[in-house]
Order: sequence, then structure tokens, then C-alpha cells
Amino acid sequence: MKKLLLILSIFIITGGVTMATELNQPFSKGEINPYSKFFTGTTHLQRLVAKDDIWNSSIANVTFDAGARTNWHKHSGGQILLVTAGEGRYQEKGKEIQILKAGDVVKIPPNVEHWHGASPNSEFAHISIEPNLPDNETTWLEPVTDKEYK
Repeated sequence: MKKLLLILSIFIITGGVTMATELNQPFSKGEINPYSKFFTGTTHLQRLVAKDDIWNSSIANVTFDAGARTNWHKHSGGQILLVTAGEGRYQEKGKEIQILKAGDVVKIPPNVEHWHGASPNSEFAHISIEPNLPDNETTWLEPVTDKEYK
């Protein structure tokens, strides 16, 4: 009983919260995402490989705060996601949500409407690869509703 009271006292004194830890990922979190108008919540972007005429791809590290997510969108040349940290979500229009964990790879075919982001209680990071440049265009659509997300 004394242990329980001690634990409850510590919980009350500290406000019942613990210090957040930095998401352990292999790349820099980067700056606030300049495309944030197409996202719900806070995301960061670190460009790793910019579009150019040699590699025909764009590669970036994208970090999502818990609950953050993209709008529905599609890529005319497809997209590949390499999950590096945290727990995330991915959904194609008309299909069930998939839970994503570090080490997962998602290959999104051209013109498939989808969204991706963090789980409600975990930060999330992935490497986004946009192949087939310069013709791979991103079409941003409506935000993912809270009902769709949960």
C-alpha cells in the first residue's frame, strides 16, 4: 500500500507525464515541412537527394509528430516509402489502414490515391522516394478526416 501511495504521489507531483524522447532515426529531422498546407499536424522535411537530370528521383526524410498525416494524394510516377522509425499508418483509397513499423517498405503504384502519417500516439519517420522524374507529379487532394484516420 505504501508503494502504491508513493507511486501515485510521484505521478501527481510530476503532472503524470514523462519527458518526451527524440525519435531515433538515421537522418536529420530537418526543418518544418514547406508543404505543410497539404498535411494535418506538424511534419519536418530533410531533402536527401534533390531532383536532377542524372538520378531521376527525389529522396527525402519526412518526420511526423504523433497524429500528423498527409492529405489524400497521388503520384503520377508512384512513390516508395522506407520506414525508419516510430509507428505509422498507410492507406489506399477503398482499402484498410496498414500499420507501419521500422523496416517496412511500401511501394505505391502510379496514380493510386493514398495517405500516410504517424499513429495517434507515436512519432513516425520514413524516407520518401519519388521515382520516374521528371514526369512524376504529385496531386494533392482533400485532408484525411479524423473519422478516416481512426
